[in-house]
Amino acid sequence: MEWFKREMHIDFISKRRIAAVLSGAMILIAIVALLIRGLALGIDFTGGTLLELGYETVPKLEDVRQVLAGTGHADASVQQFGTPRDVLIRLAASGDESAKLVSDQVFAALSKAADGKVELRRVEFVGPQVGDELAEDGALAVLVSLIAILMYVAMRFEWRFAVGSVIALAHDVIITVGCFALLQIEFDLTVLAAVLAVIGYSLNDTIVVFDRIRENFRKMRKGSPKEIVNSSINQTLSRTLMTSGTTVLVVLALFFLGGEIIHGFSFALLVGIFVGTYSSIYVASTAALALGVSKADLIPVKKEGLVDDRP
Repeated sequence: MEWFKREMHIDFISKRRIAAVLSGAMILIAIVALLIRGLALGIDFTGGTLLELGYETVPKLEDVRQVLAGTGHADASVQQFGTPRDVLIRLAASGDESAKLVSDQVFAALSKAADGKVELRRVEFVGPQVGDELAEDGALAVLVSLIAILMYVAMRFEWRFAVGSVIALAHDVIITVGCFALLQIEFDLTVLAAVLAVIGYSLNDTIVVFDRIRENFRKMRKGSPKEIVNSSINQTLSRTLMTSGTTVLVVLALFFLGGEIIHGFSFALLVGIFVGTYSSIYVASTAALALGVSKADLIPVKKEGLVDDRP
């Protein structure tokens, strides 16, 4: 533990150009993946039918998929939910048949093919119009959160820090969402919730660094802005690594042991934690430096009082 108590002396700022190239490359790959491959949107956004079934005996998911293919739903998503005997099925929206008729046909086919009794525990229908509204509301939620963060950081610190924090958060969101487009992992409402959680996590890390930078600008009389920022990052590095490390351990447990139902959620958090930790060190602070933040911007101006007028 002595390693975490000592202040690091790593020259992060000297590597900011390399970090900028790396960030630019990751963002470019993410944007290209989003434009060419697009997101594999779940039924929350595209519309469709969700069925939760309880089997008397443990079913083989491959057999379930074959039955669904025979009913015309070869592209259906099938995964275990909770216990091995619980199965969650997602069917894409069909314009020709009603959602209730589709769910009844699928349930009848699966019940006939099963070895034992099959229980229909839950059926949810999401229309295409509702899915479009959810997609719009989700994008709006991300945009509003970034604007609110811009205003908050500008009031608490300085507008250059506000712009730097929003640049870092946009960097994190684009790369996280781009990973889902690149790997074609299903993007649903739980993943959107994870993206919003990543914004909060990354902002918390960034605020800690900014708070130390402001404190050091006021306390350290010598040193250029680059040296002060570099020293501030080093002073908060042990806290950043400890927080990120313990959080990653929990999310890894969710990723490997939580089952398919939260696989996308935990994957988004994993990517977001790594990218958010990186951006709080290299993106947010270096963006504020590039905008020309200085001691004069953070040292409060002393107001003249009426002391001189007293006898």
